[in-house]
Formats: sequence, structure tokens, C-alpha cells
Amino acid sequence: MPGWPTASALNAVNHQTQDYASERFMKHSGNHTGSAAKHHFTRNLADETATLALGAEIAAILHSGLVIFLSGDLGAGKTTLTRGILRSLGFQGKVTSPTYNLVELYKISRLYFYHFDFYRFNDPIEWEDAGFREYFNADSICLVEWPEKAGGLLPGADLQFLLHVTETGRNVEIQADTEAGRRCLKHWRSLMNP
Repeated sequence: MPGWPTASALNAVNHQTQDYASERFMKHSGNHTGSAAKHHFTRNLADETATLALGAEIAAILHSGLVIFLSGDLGAGKTTLTRGILRSLGFQGKVTSPTYNLVELYKISRLYFYHFDFYRFNDPIEWEDAGFREYFNADSICLVEWPEKAGGLLPGADLQFLLHVTETGRNVEIQADTEAGRRCLKHWRSLMNP
């Protein structure tokens, strides 16, 4: 598999979108002292293998009814993280970003996993017009790349991942915004530090 694009090759890519995503992410994160710090993590991802491994770790804590947002510039690793999650859940087919068809359904056992990519949205109302609201329900996991392109129309995220390109790979900030998300991160922490 090809390596990560260099940070300098990606620097010119849509910084306005990243600024919006960072602002939205931090709006929900509040003060990270005390108990709030337990619901916000940062990790360095040296390469694609590390991103796939994080996806496998995250897959172990997911359950139906979750909404997950992935934000970051083009090439930051959003689809690679999704591929790691899906591989760990048992999906063996090709995983690509659904940039043109907007959503890809992965039926894994009894789980409906919807992978959205709203990069091509020019106006948040396109989300309403697409009729995706019904997909966000208690029987599915909805993972959304470029959630900022849908404005405030999406249901709130249980978990948010904000990926940043660095000179040494990627940094990912992981945040829980709901009680369900906080339970997921607590479970993940217990798996990582038994």
C-alpha cells in the first residue's frame, strides 16, 4: 500500500473546512481537566498501519445506534480509519470513500453500518434533500466523513474523530459528546489498560 501523502503536499487543501471542523469539535469539548479529560484523547498515528490498528480498536467498542463524525483535510486518514473499523467488524470487501454516491451500506451480520461522505455537498440543505435522516436510528451505526458540510442538520455525534496531518504522520483527537459515546470511550480505555 502506498504511504501517507506528505504534509507539505496536503497543506494547500481546504484549510477553511478544517478550521470549521476544529471549531465545531472544540465547541463540544469544553475544559479537559478532571473528568472531562477521560472523554477526550489524542493519539499519534505514525502510518497507515497505525490508523488501521486504531480502527480495529474502535470497532471493539461500537454498537448499534451510534453516530460517528470523522473530520480532517483530504488525505488525513478518515477512510483508512473507516477501513480499519470495517475490517475488524468482519467486512472483507473493498472499502472506499463514498464521495460520489454519498453513502455506502455495509451489512455485517445483523449490523447496518452506513458510511457517509459529504465532501461534495455545496449546501447543507443537500443532506435534507438526500433523505438520509431515516438511516440514523437505533439499529445502525452511521459514520460520517465531512460532517461539517451538512451544517447543523445532522444528529449529534456520539464520537468525533478529528485527524490532523503532521510531519511524522497523523494526530487524531477523539472525543465523546454523549453518554453513549462516553461509555464507548470508557470501555475502550479499559481494553487498552486492563
